[in-house]
Amino acid sequence: MRVNYIKANISRLRSRYKASDTRSKEVVHNVMLATLMKVVSVVASLLIVPMTISYINPARYGIWLTLSSIIGWVNFFDLGLGNGFRNRFAEAKAHGDTLLARRLVSTTYFAISSIVVVVLMAALAANAFIDWSKVLKVSAAYRGELSIVFAVVITFTCINMVANVFSSLLSADQKNGWGSCIFAAGQYVSLLVVYILTKTTTGDLVKLAVFYSGVPSIVMLVVSFVMFRCSRYKMYRPSFKYIKLNLIGNIMKLGVQFFVIYLCLIFVFQIVNVVISRQVGPMGVTQYNIANKYFNVIYMAVIIIITPMWSAFTDAYAKKDMAWMKSMVHNMGLIWLLMSCGGLVMLLVSPLFYHIWIGDKVDVPVAVSIAMFVYVVCQSLGNMFMTMINGIGTVRIQLIVYVAFALVSWPLFTCLGRFFGLVGIIAVPSLVYLIQGLLSYIQLKKIISGEASGIWLK
Repeated sequence: MRVNYIKANISRLRSRYKASDTRSKEVVHNVMLATLMKVVSVVASLLIVPMTISYINPARYGIWLTLSSIIGWVNFFDLGLGNGFRNRFAEAKAHGDTLLARRLVSTTYFAISSIVVVVLMAALAANAFIDWSKVLKVSAAYRGELSIVFAVVITFTCINMVANVFSSLLSADQKNGWGSCIFAAGQYVSLLVVYILTKTTTGDLVKLAVFYSGVPSIVMLVVSFVMFRCSRYKMYRPSFKYIKLNLIGNIMKLGVQFFVIYLCLIFVFQIVNVVISRQVGPMGVTQYNIANKYFNVIYMAVIIIITPMWSAFTDAYAKKDMAWMKSMVHNMGLIWLLMSCGGLVMLLVSPLFYHIWIGDKVDVPVAVSIAMFVYVVCQSLGNMFMTMINGIGTVRIQLIVYVAFALVSWPLFTCLGRFFGLVGIIAVPSLVYLIQGLLSYIQLKKIISGEASGIWLK
């Protein structure tokens, strides 16, 4: 009897899936593939932390994370072209305009490559005059080493900015699962290289920088080259003759708003490691990132599900499919509640997990784990609904909130960090995500019901 009941439920689910629309099937396919790849990626991420800490020691690991996060800001200097391209490509594909889609691909590669050359030259020139040991408030003995590390990582970061246009193309084509496969491949090759380093060399930040940051860039470049030559994407292969400079304005019209948003994200989120390093010390950075990596499993699960929603919402909004959008908003809310419950379980077992994972190398206070749990729950809520809004392209409210918080982020971090330490610092981005999540949910409801007007539609 029980077996028949299970079979009946499986049959019912299959029937619903067969009857669902193409867009929903694409989402399901990508979620399934991305889930598998994210599990694989999480394993790699967890393995590489103790390996890296043992290779360069906890304090130097904190320095490495802080400098890497600063360099990561460079990714935002594509002027929003990547996200603007993502929306415009999805719109062109929804209307069946293959020629426009190929022109968008070629133009975006050209524009981002041009920006990257300028950014890299400026960064390398500035590096010659910056004393990173003073910026990070660490021993002057690290000065020469950090200068070399910066030059190496900034170079590969810029290369990766160009290579990631293909990743944006996959997202726009609702093939996020493929992008996850490429990312996972890069992670495991990096893991293998770092493992070899730990067995054949002594702790060296420069070697870690070369292989840890270089491998993913090379993997993405190789895969994109092959995919443009030997797959369905050869119809979109970039070419000089398809570069149309007038399209840059069309891409940037939306992209500039994303650029300003992400520029503000630097001050609200990416600056966290710098603040912790200055207020708490490099060990605080290590504690923060260990707790973040652990609870980030929840956020990764959310990201797997919501990432396909960006381009799916672009497609649905272009075709005025409000019923589908409404059902997805409801479903995402339920998923967020489920993920939050999973995070609570992770919080309860976190001391045991830390002990098994990193032993007694680093102590992560319970208060930091609680703060990180709240942060990830708010982060998941914010990004879940903001992703849908990004797909529609009505990002003005996001822009205003992020600009407002960016202007007050440093005093907020400083004040709360001084009185509450690491927990106070983590509270700032948590508040930003919570406010953004609630506003995005209200905006979505207004747009779907046809009640949005004024700033709600900008």
